[in-house]
Amino acid sequence: MKRGGVDIGSRFIKYAVIDKDGAVSFYKKETGHNPMSVCEELFDSDRADRLTATGYGRHLMEISGNANTITEIKAVARGARKVFPRCRTVIDIGGQDTKVISLKQDGGVQSFEMNDRCAAGTGRFLEIMAKALGYDIREFGRDIYPSDNSNISINSMCTVFAESEVIGLINKGIKREAISYALHSSVTQKVTALAKRIDVKDDIVFAGGCALNGTLVDMFKNTLQKNIHVHQTPDMLAALGAALY
Repeated sequence: MKRGGVDIGSRFIKYAVIDKDGAVSFYKKETGHNPMSVCEELFDSDRADRLTATGYGRHLMEISGNANTITEIKAVARGARKVFPRCRTVIDIGGQDTKVISLKQDGGVQSFEMNDRCAAGTGRFLEIMAKALGYDIREFGRDIYPSDNSNISINSMCTVFAESEVIGLINKGIKREAISYALHSSVTQKVTALAKRIDVKDDIVFAGGCALNGTLVDMFKNTLQKNIHVHQTPDMLAALGAALY
């Protein structure tokens, strides 16, 4: 029997299928304006016998009666624990929210903190800032350094105002590599503040597409003074966790 997990996010829909032998396949498409249509396209590529949905759009699947649903917190915790069995903390930066989750010894969720009131510190925030600086999001963070002529920082908690700060710094002649450094530092500080509200334990798993940003990984290592584990497909962990449920 094939088990499927679908993570209907604000930016992408991720689909994980576990076959009868335990092999896992991953599929991904942009969410677009019609999430259910995108889901059906993914399902047609590899139909599962049982399906569990998670993510922002999980209730669409619940309404249609096509799947059971679980929260993103439970799903990403389960997926992280599967690929890193010693995991006790998960940092999950998604398109529209940020979550830091503490796990019990047996892998169950102990506590969590979440920022879902604004896009600051999320994947969408980084996308907007990368565009403002002329970077492709896949390259954002690869070539950065602290400013050598001023102690710059991005202080706004609002994405719109932060973008205005960035434009202001550009107009002052600050190099984009230095602005990028300040932006990454800002995200790290916001997420670290969330992490300090829970009991952060080793091992820490960084989940979500932003985990592919090596600068963020390094900054979290420095601020939290702990090792950070990143799966080769960190954005698929919630879909995997849903399939495992």
